[in-house]
Amino acid sequence: MVLRMTTYTVKQLSDLAGVSRRTLHYYDQIGLLKPQNVAANGYRRYARSDLLRLQQILFYRELGMSLEQIGRILDDPGFDTLNALQDHRFALLAGVQRLQRLVGTVDQTIMMLKGDLPMEEPRLFDVFNEEKQKEYEEEATRLWGEQVRLSNQKWNSYSAEQKAAIGAEGEANYREMLEHMSEGPASPSVQAAVAKWHQHLRYFYEPTVETLEGLGHMYNQDPRFQQTFLKIHPDFPVFLEQAITYYCQRLRK
Repeated sequence: MVLRMTTYTVKQLSDLAGVSRRTLHYYDQIGLLKPQNVAANGYRRYARSDLLRLQQILFYRELGMSLEQIGRILDDPGFDTLNALQDHRFALLAGVQRLQRLVGTVDQTIMMLKGDLPMEEPRLFDVFNEEKQKEYEEEATRLWGEQVRLSNQKWNSYSAEQKAAIGAEGEANYREMLEHMSEGPASPSVQAAVAKWHQHLRYFYEPTVETLEGLGHMYNQDPRFQQTFLKIHPDFPVFLEQAITYYCQRLRK
């Protein structure tokens, strides 16, 4: 929606934002959203900057924050609206992905109840659960030491919403490789998915070609990784190693 008006009355802002006039009056009363101007007759007029502040308030309310917490965030001298919007976008995408996974779970359950799927369907992509992640960190620390420590620092700097979005993206990478497995490890579709996997690793650290290749070998040769990927498909560990090795050979060229 294009905002052309210079200022807005309480009613106009209420209609535009979908909040009650009573709420706007309350936000004014507690100092959370003060109108740009209050006329002698008490009529409030809100400016474009007030609209942007109200948008932030509503976003943070969706995230479950109290009005007191929101006020402290918005009044912080270091608050940046653009960065906040990017963080909100990340959180919203994470929410969408969580809902999509729930829909997928419901669909699978329906298919199982109808007999279209075996009841003992293995849980896919356990590679992302906390217990296994700890095991992988220990092994990776033994192999790569300082790089893993820095990676853990970077990971711990993300919010819960960002971690959820990153995890969902990583799972999608593996699913994409699995979907195109019949085309062979060197196929354009598989190699495009491996390139996404490579990019995904940059959430944690900047991997060298040697690191990428080492991960590919570990996925197939380390029993902990191998058992996880075997649950997905009996040929998946070998396929991952071949696809990543081919990708690294192309990088070197």
